[in-house]
Amino acid sequence: MVNLSDLFARNGSACRPWPRVSVSEAEWSALCAELAAGRLTLSALFGDSATVHMALLDETTGRLALASLPCPAGAFPSVARHHPPAARLERTIRDLFGLTPLGAPDDRPWLDHARWGVRAPLGAASPDAGAGAAYPVLPVEGEGVHQIPVGPVHAGIIEPGHFRFSAYGETVVRLEARLGYVHKGLEALMAGRTQEEAARIAGRHSGDATVAYALAFCRAVEAARGVAIPERAHALRGLMAELERLANHLGDIGAICNDAAFALMLAHCGVLRERVLRASARAFGHRLMMDRVVPGGVAQDIPTDAIAGVKAMVAEVRRAFPALVRLYDETASLQDRTVGTGFTKPEYVRQFGAGGFVGRASGRPFDARRALPYPPYDRLPFEVPVRTDGDVNARVWVRIREVEESLGLIIRLLDTLPKGDINVPVPAGGGEGVALVESFRGDVFAFVALAADGRVRRAHLRDPSWFQWQLLETAIEGNIVADFPLCNKSFNCSYSGVDL
Repeated sequence: MVNLSDLFARNGSACRPWPRVSVSEAEWSALCAELAAGRLTLSALFGDSATVHMALLDETTGRLALASLPCPAGAFPSVARHHPPAARLERTIRDLFGLTPLGAPDDRPWLDHARWGVRAPLGAASPDAGAGAAYPVLPVEGEGVHQIPVGPVHAGIIEPGHFRFSAYGETVVRLEARLGYVHKGLEALMAGRTQEEAARIAGRHSGDATVAYALAFCRAVEAARGVAIPERAHALRGLMAELERLANHLGDIGAICNDAAFALMLAHCGVLRERVLRASARAFGHRLMMDRVVPGGVAQDIPTDAIAGVKAMVAEVRRAFPALVRLYDETASLQDRTVGTGFTKPEYVRQFGAGGFVGRASGRPFDARRALPYPPYDRLPFEVPVRTDGDVNARVWVRIREVEESLGLIIRLLDTLPKGDINVPVPAGGGEGVALVESFRGDVFAFVALAADGRVRRAHLRDPSWFQWQLLETAIEGNIVADFPLCNKSFNCSYSGVDL
């Protein structure tokens, strides 16, 4: 049996939070068995030119390790064969790097929608013959079962995604999502860039979590070069992360209620979200705080007068939000739509290592700020709200409690803001680093390999939605078709985050 302790011992770096070890095929398979047994959590799975990497988390010790398997023959033992959460990540590896997962239970493309001509999709005679071939949707059989295709183009201003419902009357028997329609080539764009240029690209993986993505990337760069940034920079990063979390949770609470035809909550929550965005713009010069987290610290300090503005915003939210919570909780027609709808099984959450409000609403208390504490959260007291009911209502309540925690964290960060510099130079040189950062929807993983001149040789960022989209498919089963928008918004998975 191979475990993370073995990896740390072989790496000779028990004091470091992230070893990387080259493993044999037998050791790779043994680690897959540990995943299948639930003793490890899959944090990331990604490819390189002739290597496949698997990031593994030991939740009992809070340690993260990276196992790398050379693939000289262009193939590797499938992780998904033992551990289903790896399936879509393996499909992406095959599309982007041509590495074949041997024994994989799902051989369909993920990002290659039969347009690239790189490899033949399932059942095609050749790459050319496969162009435009139909995507083989998982079959559902039974008298009276019919299919409802939705997307990839939607009526709202959202990104493309195709949802295939198999329904018996109004009851959903199976849902399968097909994503990856917008191949942005982000990983290829980051290769060869300076750290500053790559950080800008990192912050655009999923725009609603731009702070979290940039923070994960920059922390990985700083780990690779052994750089310690100023305490004021840590505090400002934390402040930006909590403002981002606050804005998104407020927006989500209103949007979930709107999908249950309760538009009043959307209007009131939208006003509060706008207050947060305006305060963020005054504090950091950008409503979403894009490009404000940079390698070595932050790009902009908070003006003195903006501190008062952020505190005034917090006071306004604290005055208005409790009445909205009561309105949500005491509206019977709204509760009828959210309570018991879109139940996510705790065992699925544990198996997939689902984080954020999806995981915490179904009993998994994981929060990267607490489990793998990083500045400034290693010095800040805060609660991680957890529920076990696992439905839409639970996901709303986790958001509500996290809004309250973020408001408190923002004030504590402002009241204890250290003096001093806001950034330091990152010296040129090579190295590798990883980071795990908590975004508003869950943990974002980052791996960065730097060349000798300090430029990015390889970077990979993993969105929490990779492990949440699949749970949405299980959550809607047994519900009616009309409840899908409600369930979908309660998950609020990122399309962009899985469209590499």
